[in-house]
This record gives sequence, C-alpha cells and structure tokens, in this order.
Amino acid sequence: MEHIVFEIGLAIGLIALGGLVSSRLRFSVIPFYILIGMAVGPHAFHWGAFDLRFIHSAELIDVMGRIGVLFLLFYLGLEFSVGRLLKSGKSIAVGGTIYIAINFTLGILFGWVSGFPLEEILVIAGITTISSSAIVAKVLVDLKRTANPETEMILGIIMFEDVFLAVYLSILSGLILSGSTSVGGVALSALISLGFMLVVLFVGRKAVPLLNKYLNIKSNEVFLLVIFAALFIIAGFSEKLHVAEAIGALLVGLVLAETQHRKRIENLIIPFRDFFGAIFFFGFGLTIDPTTLFTKETIWLSLGAVVVTLLGNFVAGMLAGRSAGLTPKSSTNIGLTIVSRGEFSIIVANLGKAGGLLAVLQPFAALYVLILAILGPLLTKETKLVYKALNKIFKWDVPKRSVPEQ
Repeated sequence: MEHIVFEIGLAIGLIALGGLVSSRLRFSVIPFYILIGMAVGPHAFHWGAFDLRFIHSAELIDVMGRIGVLFLLFYLGLEFSVGRLLKSGKSIAVGGTIYIAINFTLGILFGWVSGFPLEEILVIAGITTISSSAIVAKVLVDLKRTANPETEMILGIIMFEDVFLAVYLSILSGLILSGSTSVGGVALSALISLGFMLVVLFVGRKAVPLLNKYLNIKSNEVFLLVIFAALFIIAGFSEKLHVAEAIGALLVGLVLAETQHRKRIENLIIPFRDFFGAIFFFGFGLTIDPTTLFTKETIWLSLGAVVVTLLGNFVAGMLAGRSAGLTPKSSTNIGLTIVSRGEFSIIVANLGKAGGLLAVLQPFAALYVLILAILGPLLTKETKLVYKALNKIFKWDVPKRSVPEQ
C-alpha cells in the first residue's frame, strides 16, 4: 500500500492504452482490458530483475471494479423501463426458464461426458450456465442497442439468472461445503430473492410522483450524492438478501428511468460508468494466472465448453425470442449478446476450490471465461454477418416472389 497512488495511476494509464489500441483496431475494448490485467497483475511474468508484476493493490482495484459493475447495470436500467419490464413479465419468465433449462442441462451433460464426479459436474454446470451481467451491459451500451426490441428479454434473462444463481449457490454450497442441504432453506432463499425484486419494482413505480418532486434539486453535487446514496444502499442491501448487488443496481436504474430526471441522471453518470467499468475488466484480468491456463486438459475442456455454450445460447435465444414473438434476427441477437461468461462463473469455480474439488476447475473456468469474454462481444458486434450466414442455412427470411404483370 506504500505506492498506492502510483499503482492506481499506472493501472489507469495501462487501461487507457488498451482503449486507444482497441479503438485503432476497431475491436471490442473488453478483451484488451482483461489481457492487460493478466499481463501486469500478481501472476504476470517475472525472471530475476525483469518483473512485470506492476500492480500489487489488487484488493483496492477489485473494490473499484465492483463499483464499475454497479454503474454499468444502473445505467442499463436507466436506458430501459420498469413499465415495459412488468408488461413483459410472462414472456420473460418463459424465456428465462428456457434459457436456464437448456444451458444448465447441456452443462450437466458436458460434465458427465467429460468423466467428472457428481460434485464437479454440478460446479461445471454452474460455470457454464450464468452469463456475465457486466459484459452484457457494457456491450449493449457500447453498441447502442438498449432500445432494441430484444433488450427487454435480455434484461429479463439476466434477472431470471440471478434468482436461479441465488437458489443454485445455496444448493451447491450445502452439497459441497457441508455435505447436506435444506430444501426449506433453499426455497426460502429463492422466495426472498424474487420477492425483493418485485417489491423494489412495484414500490419504485408507485413512488415515481414523489421521486419527481424530491429529486428536483438544483445543485448537481447534491443531486449526485442523493442518487449515489440510493444506488449503493439498495445494491448493498440486495446483497444482504443474497441477490447480486449488480441486480440491485439494475433495479434502481429501472425505477429512476420512470422519473422526469432520467436524462439528467444519464448525463451525470456516464463518466463514472466508463471509468469504473473499465477498471472492473482490468481487475478481472488481475485474477487470472496465465500459467495455469495452457495445460492439455484445461485447453480441451475449455474449448469443448465454449462450443457447448455457443450452441446452447443460440438455441435458447431462438426459442426465448420466438416465445416472446420476436423475429429470428432479434432472437439471434439474444443468444449472441448473453453468450459472455464472467464474474458469476468465477464465483462458482471458487466455491469448488473452497470445497476441495478437483484443481482443474479453476483454470478451466478462467480460460473458458477469457475465451467467451473475447468471443462474446465480437459475436455481438457482428450479429448481422452471423444472421446472414445462418439465414442461408435456415431460410428464415424467404424473399417474396414478385407476381408477373398481366
């Protein structure tokens, strides 16, 4: 901690360099932030006097990264609408169930075919099922797709995943850490998570007239302090109830999107979103140890899981989109946008480590997440090309034949 200011400055400089390179190459910035974090973090290359481990204050950067996730999801909520979300509740529940069922089943089958014991299979299924809220939010914002017709389904699936994750982590931790689990405890955890989300959305919508009145603050300084206080308090409280803090931030954004102050909040929050969001992906790279990634077993396991995830996401996206009456093009966007894996996969892998399961789970999760963190934004950016290629096979858009004139 002696050179904390210098280290943070160096980290920001490297993040800025990654941003400049990515803009020159016209490529998603997310993989650059992650790779730079890997290159200079605690696990970076060192030999004698030559040492690339520049960043030692990983804990502080991790906290700043968590703030980045909050701002990313909060902004995404501001771009959406709680009214639209509630009106689409049924289609979101159906779409979320389809997405979880397909990806979780494929994860179980993949672990079983790979020859793992039961507990490891359950960890692998958890790693491969849950998408990254932070990466999905970043991609939607960067590509200006927050107003697209499929975005409400994407947001709904993210929230549905969080309820599933709360339940699944309860079950998994019981099985792995204590050897048993309580059905009643798991059910209660799920009900609390779902109830909290519904209460925030319902009460928030009813409170819009009051929010319009009391947020009419002239000073930008005081206005931001009030918004930040609401964001951090509700996000932190949601974590106490075993709902991801990122989802709490999303809920606050959805509620404030209904107020007449939405545009003002957006304009003031953008610099914080961009700054702390970049630090999150850099901090994620700091946690990855490159030396553990490239064993034969890890590589083949990760590549196999990536193929399974791509297939599962495409099928789930098409079925979820069709259930909501979306076009094949919008449905393709759903599957490609939420294909990225990240923070939640690492959480599940760490649970396996805490339970003393096979050591391959952590490097597998790291490489798997890294590949999809690179591939996901790229596929999302090129959805038009992907759709055109798939349309040649499946013939979704059949050109109408012109009727000859009499």
